[in-house]
Amino acid sequence: MDMFLQLLVIGLAVGSIYALVALGFVLIYKSSDAINFAQGEFLLVGTYVCLTLITAYGIPFIPALLLTLIFSALLGWAIERVVLRPFIGEPVISMIMATIGLSSLMAGFVHLFWGTSTRVFPTIFPDAPVEIGPIVVSQVYIWSLFTVLALLAIFTLFFKYSKMGIAMRATADDQQAALSMGISVKKVFAVTWGISAIVSAVGGVLLGNINGVNSSLAAIGLKVLPVALLGGLDSIPGVIVGGFIIGILESLAGGYLDQQLGGGVKEVVPFIVLVLILMFKPYGLFGKREIERV
Repeated sequence: MDMFLQLLVIGLAVGSIYALVALGFVLIYKSSDAINFAQGEFLLVGTYVCLTLITAYGIPFIPALLLTLIFSALLGWAIERVVLRPFIGEPVISMIMATIGLSSLMAGFVHLFWGTSTRVFPTIFPDAPVEIGPIVVSQVYIWSLFTVLALLAIFTLFFKYSKMGIAMRATADDQQAALSMGISVKKVFAVTWGISAIVSAVGGVLLGNINGVNSSLAAIGLKVLPVALLGGLDSIPGVIVGGFIIGILESLAGGYLDQQLGGGVKEVVPFIVLVLILMFKPYGLFGKREIERV
């Protein structure tokens, strides 16, 4: 029972990070109907930038993280402006293919500047584990969980009450109607890509503190795709629930099944669950079912 509770807490922490990164998928899909296959590279670049600011320039963690978020927002805005804006009005598959090419390009730059060896974040969170009854958990998981929950709450309030958040929701529902109401769809797209890059960077920094940083961290971008699909590609609450489900299942599978079956089970379980759920709910747990009337 103690092992189950410990794996549950770890799964909640990792799942919350998955939900944060997957939020980037949902935002871009809601605004443009496209899936950003470069999400993992946004995560990787943000993580390396933060690590470089800390280790090479001696900047404390909090200022380094803030500078990383500013850099990520500008990177997202610049890529949307230069690479993706020309695809507005073009078939969605064109934008998806552009993100695939962008993924390869960014991965190449990362290998060129930072190499492929694993790097470790300097100690940011206290080393002493936290005892919660019979459970002993590293503080990095606790801090990660509360950080992500705070960010998800902030983004939820932003989308619900801020002027830009309401404009983003209106654009996601109907671009033509948003344009007729005077909303700048191009500005909404730029903000969307900026926020997507920010949440990816934060998720990467938290995961880098847990597992270290190397080029394989970009695979998280595709690993969290089942989170977005499970919750519903157009549902922000859905992506939060999906993140926790995938994170807990992955943690439990890694703890109970990997040793019995030779390892690698936790990598497969999220996709098995995704397929099973999509067989019964093709639009995800909270996705909006599209209805066409003729």
